[in-house]
Amino acid sequence: MAASSDMSVTIRLRRIRPDLDEDIPLPRYMTPQSSGLDIHAAVRDKILLEPGAIFVVPTGFAVAIPLDFEIQIRPRSGLAARHGIGLINSPGTIDADYRGEVFIPVINLSRDPFMLRRGDRIAQMILQKVYRVKFRVVEKLDETDRNTGGFGHTGM
Repeated sequence: MAASSDMSVTIRLRRIRPDLDEDIPLPRYMTPQSSGLDIHAAVRDKILLEPGAIFVVPTGFAVAIPLDFEIQIRPRSGLAARHGIGLINSPGTIDADYRGEVFIPVINLSRDPFMLRRGDRIAQMILQKVYRVKFRVVEKLDETDRNTGGFGHTGM
């Protein structure tokens, strides 16, 4: 059974510096079945990320996320596997009420310096539905086979 392609959500996007960043591609799907849109770095100059360094990368855009949605910012697997570049807060969350520029806090987890260049694809963004939580305080929770087994409870 083929999936329907009419499950799209329109998000308003504003370029923060349209005169300076018109060369930076907007977030985009790189293949027809990609779940994440690649985000490009809107840095002015090359940035050398030394091992262990953290740098907050500007993207040059802001978004208006619809109510009951969030955008998750995730690392790109190729950057992580080949260069050790990840996100310091992965996944990051952009809330529906945030209207400022989207920034991507990257970290160099490798042993080698990494050169970040203008227009590099640095992360991916995924739109997610958000469900509002209501808590009901109870005296006891139902038991499961795992029950209270936590960190490492199944062994190595």
